[in-house]
Amino acid sequence: MTVVVTVNVESRYRGFLASVMLEIAPGVYTSPDMTSGIRDRIWDVLVRWYDQLGNGSIVMTWRDPSAVGQQSIRSLGDPPKEIVDADGVYLVRYGTARSLGE
Repeated sequence: MTVVVTVNVESRYRGFLASVMLEIAPGVYTSPDMTSGIRDRIWDVLVRWYDQLGNGSIVMTWRDPSAVGQQSIRSLGDPPKEIVDADGVYLVRYGTARSLGE
């Protein structure tokens, strides 16, 4: 299962993603049997558009038996966060050490 979540992005993303995936809620798209090749091509389009437009945020996730927690994650945009592997569990770290007062 591949899932893409968009927040505060231009309409072109919604039209494009709705043409290749099912929009189950506003800004939430799913595809149960997407191949890695199709997933990579979709992500390439999203990255190219994001580089040009730079608004909002996009997260893509899918089952990946070789990844931490058997789940791979890609993200673009705000809020600034980093997804880290903490002994086999994904955690989200927001901001930088400097913004956390260190």
